[in-house]
Amino acid sequence: MSSSCKKAFGRGAKQPFPSLGSFISTLSQRREAGGRGFAGGTLTGTLTGTQWLRHGRELPPICSDVRQKQRLSIDTLPPEVKAPFPSDPVIPLRTKTTKDFQEDVERAAQSGDWREVREFYLATFDSFIEINAAFKREANGSFNTVDDSGVNAKFVNAVYDALLGTPQDIQKSVLKGIINSLLREWKGPRTKDDLRAYFILVQNPQYSSTSTYVIYAHLLRQIAALSEADHHFLVHWLKKLSPRRFRQPVERLLQFISTRLFPAEPDELPPLAKCSWWIPSATKVLGLFNAANSVSSAPIMPFTDFYNIALEHIDFMEEYRTWQNYGSSNRFSFCQFPFILSTVVKKAIIQKDSEQQMISQARQSLVSKVSRRQRVDMNLLFLNIKVRRAQLLSDSLDELTRKRCDLKKKLRVTFVGEAGLDMGGLTKEWFLLLVRQIFHTDYGMFTYMKDSRCHWFSSWKCDNYSEFQLVGTLMGLAVYNSIALDIHFPLYCYRKLLTPPTVPCDQNALVGMATATLDDLQQIMPELAHGLGELLSYEGNVEEDFYLMFQVFQEEMGVVKSHNLKPGGDKIPVSKQNRKEYVQLYVDFLLNKSICKQFAAFYHGFHSVCASDALMLLRPEEVEMLVCGIPELDMSALQKAAQYEGYGKTETTVRCFWDVVLAFPLELQKKLLHFATGSDRVPVGGMADLNFKISKIDVPTDWLPISHTCFNQICLPPYRTRKELKQKLTIAISNAEGFGLE
Repeated sequence: MSSSCKKAFGRGAKQPFPSLGSFISTLSQRREAGGRGFAGGTLTGTLTGTQWLRHGRELPPICSDVRQKQRLSIDTLPPEVKAPFPSDPVIPLRTKTTKDFQEDVERAAQSGDWREVREFYLATFDSFIEINAAFKREANGSFNTVDDSGVNAKFVNAVYDALLGTPQDIQKSVLKGIINSLLREWKGPRTKDDLRAYFILVQNPQYSSTSTYVIYAHLLRQIAALSEADHHFLVHWLKKLSPRRFRQPVERLLQFISTRLFPAEPDELPPLAKCSWWIPSATKVLGLFNAANSVSSAPIMPFTDFYNIALEHIDFMEEYRTWQNYGSSNRFSFCQFPFILSTVVKKAIIQKDSEQQMISQARQSLVSKVSRRQRVDMNLLFLNIKVRRAQLLSDSLDELTRKRCDLKKKLRVTFVGEAGLDMGGLTKEWFLLLVRQIFHTDYGMFTYMKDSRCHWFSSWKCDNYSEFQLVGTLMGLAVYNSIALDIHFPLYCYRKLLTPPTVPCDQNALVGMATATLDDLQQIMPELAHGLGELLSYEGNVEEDFYLMFQVFQEEMGVVKSHNLKPGGDKIPVSKQNRKEYVQLYVDFLLNKSICKQFAAFYHGFHSVCASDALMLLRPEEVEMLVCGIPELDMSALQKAAQYEGYGKTETTVRCFWDVVLAFPLELQKKLLHFATGSDRVPVGGMADLNFKISKIDVPTDWLPISHTCFNQICLPPYRTRKELKQKLTIAISNAEGFGLE
């Protein structure tokens, strides 16, 4: 390495490495002086770390169109530097194996002589051709398929695993080589060898350090600017990485975005205004990993691991408005990449969007009254539901039908003949009782599937599907008013609910007709799905042994009816040749066509309340979490988040309370949560979002605890013993419904 390079890199590991902008600036200066910019693979000229940051703005945009415009024409170059552009460069043959390299590293670590290892790293990362020479399984093999990247993954892993343990000058030489590689100009579109180089470089573990972020950003920018076809190859190559190797670059990308948004030190990175493309580039590349995770036969990592929690602290409503106004145009918004937004952020967006709609609806009602010189009744600001407990379902249906124009107002429930102002507790109880009644097997709207422990739509035909619309409206109101429901639909139901995510303008358009697979049927009817799977894999004579036709038989009101899966299906036998079609039509009939009208009513009921662009941001799993909350109870988390009034957390009554609650079986813990909050479900934000409070009530200790479900508050008399508290608390939470709830 030249003395100037040593001087440039000699600021220590914590200082930023040179930016691409600094190298371009230096190269331009050398051209003006008649030099060649780079000589013998080393950089001439010295730039301090401060200069590297200042020159960062001089880098032109790296995307295919701009790059082509800024290329010098070969006809304008002096004769001495003219050279033909090879269409398919020949990759030099390299013979070093993984074992050879590991032995070299081991010898160097023992002897302290790193020269051979240094030469390997220096040569390997000097250009995309050299990267392919080192890591491609066959130097000049084509490997032009999505199924095989042609990369020796074992060797790549060994080289990167050893890199962070090498001396600093080797690590810096690798980064310098990457800069050289990124600065080289290509003619025309990227080759598969170029894609292979990007695929290898994005796995480099050095990008965990903020000092490498300028280089990392330019790598990400080039990858983000690749064509859609090139991205397709990268996605399929990425999904072949092992879970650990896949997770590492994902975590680096998330950390890069977080650090760029909230740097630990103000001067740690270039000013955000001068590198506004960093975050969009990183997010787009993260999108390739998310796509790879989605197309993998089984997810490589949970989709929740793509969430960036730091985004909970930005102005996400501004991001949402930008996305609404500009869509998928060149104006970047995180909402274009919803996989990175946590359910907490999405819930907050929906809530704020709902609040705006509620305010707008209430304002319209108020203006209408005032303009007609009518007396203003504050009740017009709410969706007021009045029901009798004995006629809960019919009264609720009537109220929601009559007041469908008020659905976007704040919900307030009154039980006829009962005193009490609804501050949230009565609303929760109304939802709880209504859901319990609707999903009762005697009612017949939904069938409970014992094997899968979920409910599914009954396929019986009727003239009026308004009750299915009521269930949809109920679910929509729950999301709109941030109430978690104890509903057990399969995940496929929520996928149907998002098909499409916004209601079509054409009222006759089909809705909820999501593509159905055998895996979807497995969620609902596992035994039937298993049988159809065996039909697909049967080796014998399908037609003679199964004797099936393209027909389905269903029982409706005690009568068995047949339905053709296709025209003339009762005369078309199922054979080995057409069994895939039969299974697909069978599954589609059960999950879509047989319940088409029921689900359409359900869909329109839900969207009559929750019509919002924000639904387009959600995955089916996230809709389920918004509707149902989190089913798992973590009472230790509730204890940590609890607030106290009149008691200290170390007082005897409080300590006895938590000893008893933490030892309760799950069923009693759910009853306690229901007693205190009106629901046994945990909101999306976790136990901390409940704002659970334990208050002291100065009454004799023979009193039972009471609760204020509107405020998620439980009031405890000053019980002196654990036994006394357990007895009184168990009685209270086991006999709470419609009594003792305020």
